[in-house]
Amino acid sequence: MPAFDYRNGFYHVEDLDLRELAEQFGTPAFIYSESAIREAYHHFELAFADQPHLICYSVKANSNLSILQLLASMGSGFDIVSGGELTRVLKAGGSPKKIVFSGVGKTQEEISQALSIGIHCFNIESEEELTKIEKIASALGIVAPISLRVNPDVDPKTHPYISTGLKQSKFGIPTETALRLYQQADQSAALNIIGMNCHIGSQITELAPFTDALIKLLELADALTQKGIFMEHIDIGGGMAVQYQNEDSVAIADLAEAITELMSGRPQKILLEPGRSLVANAGILLTQVIYVKENSGQNFAIIDAAMNDFIRPALYKAWHNVLPIIQFAEERPEREYEVVGPICESGDFLAKQRRLKIRSGDLLSIQSAGAYGFTMSSNYNSRGRSAEVLVKGTHAKEIRRRESIEDQMRLESNPSFDSGY
Repeated sequence: MPAFDYRNGFYHVEDLDLRELAEQFGTPAFIYSESAIREAYHHFELAFADQPHLICYSVKANSNLSILQLLASMGSGFDIVSGGELTRVLKAGGSPKKIVFSGVGKTQEEISQALSIGIHCFNIESEEELTKIEKIASALGIVAPISLRVNPDVDPKTHPYISTGLKQSKFGIPTETALRLYQQADQSAALNIIGMNCHIGSQITELAPFTDALIKLLELADALTQKGIFMEHIDIGGGMAVQYQNEDSVAIADLAEAITELMSGRPQKILLEPGRSLVANAGILLTQVIYVKENSGQNFAIIDAAMNDFIRPALYKAWHNVLPIIQFAEERPEREYEVVGPICESGDFLAKQRRLKIRSGDLLSIQSAGAYGFTMSSNYNSRGRSAEVLVKGTHAKEIRRRESIEDQMRLESNPSFDSGY
């Protein structure tokens, strides 16, 4: 049975009616299905069962502690990009030995923290970063496990904001530079080369970019082997597309088959860094229509969710399906609506040109909101961030309470200056 579906005319998540969740937790709220996350993770594990591998969930997609704890309990590793994400993974019970630290701007404090707890490796993005990690590790008397993030100059044919594998990208190290840096690192007593990494982008809809990138990594690995430098793992990153509308997507089984064929006879373990593909379709944003209005022939559904809750449509012009919680039996006129939030910005929209039969007070579901929803939310317009709810069967748990204005102001200083300042 699907994690989200209509039953008797009412939209459900697992075995719970979303009307009940709206009444219990309010709106807007992110609602996640535990079974959908489990199923997505097991899909990866099953596909790569014949290839030594480690799945490292990309924490930036959804960093709620309960989500991380769920994945850790299934044996997942984690791909992090900040010290804050490292702390979250450890708090959720993630194993340090299954953590890879990516990102172009790791600070001294973050590097020291990661070294001290013994992460699996750093995915290094530049020559200066390599030098800094070597210096910090040497001062701490620790050998730093490293992997270079190689930029294979492969076009993933996706949105330019999430394309990261081209030579003009801020991410990664060119192949020719990587060869020199690996040889340099091999001479250091403070560095231990254990792998090679790439991540070419997100929402990749074709198999070829993955295989093209892996071929380039393997060619570099072979060149290094001839110089006596060996890899324990090859990390192909993430980026597998999910379906928001009518996009093509790469079947995980096909990806696994292609990778396994290319890795045939090689000793390295494969690492993957899926994020969106594990959680995007496991979550929805539950919202309520505040007002319906018409301006010069244009209909607007003004909802209580906004761009501060879910910025993907405004930032990427991303398409997310919008479904009413109740499939109305009575006749209502169907109209084309702009589904917009209450924020004072023309860019505050969640969906455009949608055919809906709605009235004020109706509940709506913004689909496929489990990834890059709450993690990219903000307090713009002094709006409190949404609640997050995890559903398992007939049970629902609030895994992050709704933010209040008091929560927002708690870290701010007294607004008055002392006299004589």
